[in-house]
Amino acid sequence: MTTNPTGSESAPHEAERNVYASEDHGLQQGMGNRQLQMIAIGSAIGTGLLLGTGTRLEQAGPSLAVLYLICGMFGYVILRSLGELIVYRPSSGSFVSYAREFYGEKTAFVTGWLYWGNWAMTLVADATAVALYIKWFSQYTHWIEDIPQWVLALLVIGGILLFNMMSVKIFGELEYWFSMIKVVALLIFMLVAIGVVIFGHPSGDPTGFSLISDAGGWLPNGFIPAVIVIQGVVFAYAGIELVGTTSGETKDVEKHIPRAVNNVLVRILVFYFGSVLLLTLVLPYTEYIANVSPFVTFFESLGIAAAAPIFQLVVITAAISSLNAGLYSTGRIMYNMSTAGSGPKFGARISKSGVPYGGIVMAAFVGLAGVFLNFIVPEAAFEIVLNLAALGTLASWAAIALAHLKFVRLSKSGRYTRPGYRSPFGAVGDWATLVFIGVVIVLMAFDYPIGTYALGASILLVPVFMVMWFAWRDRIRAIADERRAKHLPTSSFPAAPQTDLHPRNQK
Repeated sequence: MTTNPTGSESAPHEAERNVYASEDHGLQQGMGNRQLQMIAIGSAIGTGLLLGTGTRLEQAGPSLAVLYLICGMFGYVILRSLGELIVYRPSSGSFVSYAREFYGEKTAFVTGWLYWGNWAMTLVADATAVALYIKWFSQYTHWIEDIPQWVLALLVIGGILLFNMMSVKIFGELEYWFSMIKVVALLIFMLVAIGVVIFGHPSGDPTGFSLISDAGGWLPNGFIPAVIVIQGVVFAYAGIELVGTTSGETKDVEKHIPRAVNNVLVRILVFYFGSVLLLTLVLPYTEYIANVSPFVTFFESLGIAAAAPIFQLVVITAAISSLNAGLYSTGRIMYNMSTAGSGPKFGARISKSGVPYGGIVMAAFVGLAGVFLNFIVPEAAFEIVLNLAALGTLASWAAIALAHLKFVRLSKSGRYTRPGYRSPFGAVGDWATLVFIGVVIVLMAFDYPIGTYALGASILLVPVFMVMWFAWRDRIRAIADERRAKHLPTSSFPAAPQTDLHPRNQK
């Protein structure tokens, strides 16, 4: 085994790593450190936290803050595992590309389509949320009430589609300011809420931990009603893995990605656990209702006329930001899949400015299906797509854990060299996350009717994926063989077998 210039031993993986590193050919590295850091902070601050928390507080009570903390810890474990894989090999395909490298084309195929579907459903949730947020202003301007919810959702998707067709630099700048608004707004909320806890509510109503004890404690509705809302909490963390997707278009990955990942722990403690806990300390949990942002409910309670509308505008910005990031992510994932043969050829189309517009347009069409959902069931549209998207988020977390688990195991056998930036949790963290994911899926089955139906609907994807795989498998294998032949020395690595196992696994 040889030694590299830094003094560490190098494993015999460099040639084969180049097979997968070539997947991002054509994309532009236009994402700078400033944009990356702010996207890492604000990418997951979206509708799950700002809108979905109202529904969850109504159902689970103050224990929701603890659920945010638990899910956030597992989210951080996942992000540290992903961060190590990114530093090993940056890719806009993120964990889909790592699933392809460590488990083969079939695994990448299923993982990629589940993740793409996750973000496509998130687009629907975000567009629905924006429509609901705008409808809130009908109490001030009655003409808004006459605009159908589906029309508002359609206008939002169309506008964000236009922005995503521009260069990655424009996306990064736009998302930077969206994230900045979200972060500043949450910090303002937390400062005001802390002031209310310390000095009292303007109405004279009690605040602090007495609100929790007087309203039935941390589990006022019981243990089961509290834990079965966990899929909504998981959905709130959808987006923390976006730093993986941006890595294929980020400069100086080895320097900037670790910094972005490390900051996530503070974000989880402050913005998720901290803000939800404060919501339970400034108002009784019974004051929060479904389809209304709990943060707006709080500012309305202060009696400051302009506070609630201003924060509602911030909430709209946050939802648009999440939608913007969702289109970005689906476009890159579909580009990665299509160039590998796992997606339609249209998904591999790329503009002169390096924007994979094929995948973006495909996701936008799913968004249009969501517009139809807003037309037929406007009251339940958000909760339906939230549950479907949560399943996709869980699938992506499982894919990251499994890819990192395999990477660590192959490193121990000398096949790979782990980078200097490593997950401190190792394989134990991956296994713990997989167990956690299994528990969440079981709990979703008990969340009748929406959670149960969402889980049942996901089973219908199995025959769909089978048909798609058999339709494209020859093209997938041909592309994989071509890449390996181009980058791997034939004397060292045999041809790819038809079982989709990688050369490194053959004896």
